[in-house]
Amino acid sequence: MRWPGFLNLRRLEGRIVALFLSLLLVVQLLSFGLIRNSIEGNAQASIAAELRNGEKLLHRLLAQQAETRTDAARLLAADYGFLTTIATRSSAQDIETIKDALLNYGERIGVSVAAYTDPQFQLIAATHDNAGPFIQEAQRIIAAEKALKAKPAAGASAPTAQPGPDRAQLVLIAGEPYQVVAVPVRAPQLVGWVLMGFRLGAEPLQDLAELSSLHSLVLTRAGRGDWRVALRALVQTDADPDLSRISTTEPSFSMMLGGEKQRARYVPLMQPRDGQDMALGAVLLRSFDEAVAPYRQLQLTLLALTAIGVAVFALGSVLFARRITGPITALSRSAERLGQGDYATPVRIEARDEVGDLAQAFETMRQGIRHREEQVERLAYWDTLTGLPNREQFAQRLQRSLDSERDTGRACAVLMLDLDRFKHVNDVLGHHFGDRLLCGVASRLQRPAVCKEGFIARLGGDEFAVLLDGADLEQAVEVAQRILTAFEEPLTIDDNTVDLGAGIGVVGCPQHGHEVQLLLSRAELAMYTAKQKQSGTMVYHPGLDAHSQESLSLLSELRRAVEHNELRLYLQPKVDLHTGRILGAESLVRWQHPQRGLVPPMLFIPFAEQTGFIRTLTTWIIEQSARAWREMYAHGLDLRLSINLSTRDLLDQDLPAKLEQLIKTHDMNAQVLCLEITESAIMDDPQRAQQTLERLHELGFKLSIDDFGTGYSSLAYLKRLPVHELKIDKSFVMAMERDLDDAKIVRSTVDLAHNLGLRVVAEGIETAKAWKLLDALHCDEGQGYFIAKPMPEQEFVAWVQAWQAPVLDDETLESAFAKLA
Repeated sequence: MRWPGFLNLRRLEGRIVALFLSLLLVVQLLSFGLIRNSIEGNAQASIAAELRNGEKLLHRLLAQQAETRTDAARLLAADYGFLTTIATRSSAQDIETIKDALLNYGERIGVSVAAYTDPQFQLIAATHDNAGPFIQEAQRIIAAEKALKAKPAAGASAPTAQPGPDRAQLVLIAGEPYQVVAVPVRAPQLVGWVLMGFRLGAEPLQDLAELSSLHSLVLTRAGRGDWRVALRALVQTDADPDLSRISTTEPSFSMMLGGEKQRARYVPLMQPRDGQDMALGAVLLRSFDEAVAPYRQLQLTLLALTAIGVAVFALGSVLFARRITGPITALSRSAERLGQGDYATPVRIEARDEVGDLAQAFETMRQGIRHREEQVERLAYWDTLTGLPNREQFAQRLQRSLDSERDTGRACAVLMLDLDRFKHVNDVLGHHFGDRLLCGVASRLQRPAVCKEGFIARLGGDEFAVLLDGADLEQAVEVAQRILTAFEEPLTIDDNTVDLGAGIGVVGCPQHGHEVQLLLSRAELAMYTAKQKQSGTMVYHPGLDAHSQESLSLLSELRRAVEHNELRLYLQPKVDLHTGRILGAESLVRWQHPQRGLVPPMLFIPFAEQTGFIRTLTTWIIEQSARAWREMYAHGLDLRLSINLSTRDLLDQDLPAKLEQLIKTHDMNAQVLCLEITESAIMDDPQRAQQTLERLHELGFKLSIDDFGTGYSSLAYLKRLPVHELKIDKSFVMAMERDLDDAKIVRSTVDLAHNLGLRVVAEGIETAKAWKLLDALHCDEGQGYFIAKPMPEQEFVAWVQAWQAPVLDDETLESAFAKLA
């Protein structure tokens, strides 16, 4: 069975109808709830006011009843015959006459107990044997009245209005409520008291119900026991009320009575007094359901009107939804045709509303789809910055060349190049300048004299690729050389001249593969190798892959080397060139591989620096150097050990803290360690490097600049560094005997260092003549193979103890100095 559209919530028509009806129902329900809450709030306030007024009315009715009964007692006390009998009483017969008078009069006015006492409240005659409690209550009332009248005389404020001794007051006698009145008998002096006790009846409660529609109960309670109903005026029900909710401290409360919700109010009827543990009170009840009944009818009327409104609204919603969804359905059919590629059929919907605007938008979309498809194709296959084909188009073009090679055997080659120092250009001159530089590179590659026969593409970033159809590796290398030659001409942009350079990787098909991704990956590998070796062009060969795979496993092997104690500490001595005395040694690490044997440091140190594992190696060599120093110190050798720090070590902000902890652990002076930092490492991040060096200097470590002369540091920056010595690179020392320029550089470096207050260390001393010349140039320290090669730490102590400075011949150096002058 198929549901109509306006009942199907999966369709727009059904959702519109459901939305409109839901909004209407929510509004109506909210209104209904607000009206209901308002009704209940108003009813609560109205009932509370009725109960307060009922309390006043009950007190007024009781007061009127008390006044009536007091007046009746006064009539008896003023009756002439009653007064004559009292005045002439002399025998028991007269007392009986008084008793009969009290009885006859009491029957007429509904007295429960009537009595006559002398002025001291001694009983003379009574209509009931238990008149004693009534006499006591009357005596208490008169005493309280006298005490109340005596207060103003003592300076107290005027008393509040209270019933007098000759006015009926409510009391509890034997657990029953009574109104007691005591009236003096005067002739003309006080000769006695007429006492009357009226049991409280339901008349005031019934009058209250007739006047105010309030039901009521009179309750009594002994001590803290349960309340007991003494009188009730409950219309329409005989059910027993729940008296447990009555509280003398909180007069208003709710309760259920006969299945109806009632609002109640407790009204105390007797003032508490000392020595009495009885309580007398009334509870006024007002039916909450009865109070809100007229409003409930109004709510039902509103509910009926809501139902009619919902029905009308539903019908209008269905019609409105169909008016909207009809044109939309037609538009959806047009969209399906467009999706199927039918751009000939126009979208025609005659409407002047938003649906008509939507139809016009569909028509505009139909007309613009073909244009946008062309734009999408350009974005997918062309580089928007340079206008060259992108990686995807290059890969598809290379795939077609590979397919042609399989069919015709025609070779092809791929060149991949990456610019040198492009990141530095971006950082210094900004990305906008970098983009213009890439456009200039693309223009230069497209010059006819560079690679007119190639298909050029930008792969991303500063990477470009050239596809040479029908070219072998020799022809590809020639094109690569032409590109490098073209890059020798600086590129000028906005008065900024940039020296171009690139690393180019070359692969050929079929020599290096028949798959697109394989050729591209191998070309990229050759390209990065060319950049690393700064060789300009590199043709892929299988050894590059082997080296790459070896590098991948090298890191895990290095970790294992540290864990399995495969690393070895080697020391190379450093001597005082003036005295020949051993001053210290440089700590070096060697790797004793279980299969490869002793691995040279140049095979794993650069890789460790690239991967960040150099920090682990640095920690290891510092620990081992500290241990070796302790052993040498135990043999009476107080030497200084030099340790090399890499760029990553220098940029490690935790390095000073680690070294501080190390010297504390080994109980050694920080000055026995000299930390050597290469000039290029300092210039990678001068600010952070200087911060780290200053912290190391504060800890007391000696600092040395290694390989000085091979970097790009400025003298202005050098003078601010807290270093103690310069170490001349061995490339200058080893060639200074035959190269006058290198000798001049060494002499200038020594003079510069001494002028800055630094010591100078020369490395690479391999001949006695080099020693002699450095000594003549006032170089302080030296190390090299002429003195000793690096040796295992176990051999170093014995070597130092057996060391004797060599005797240098008297070969004159005047000719060398003459050339230096």
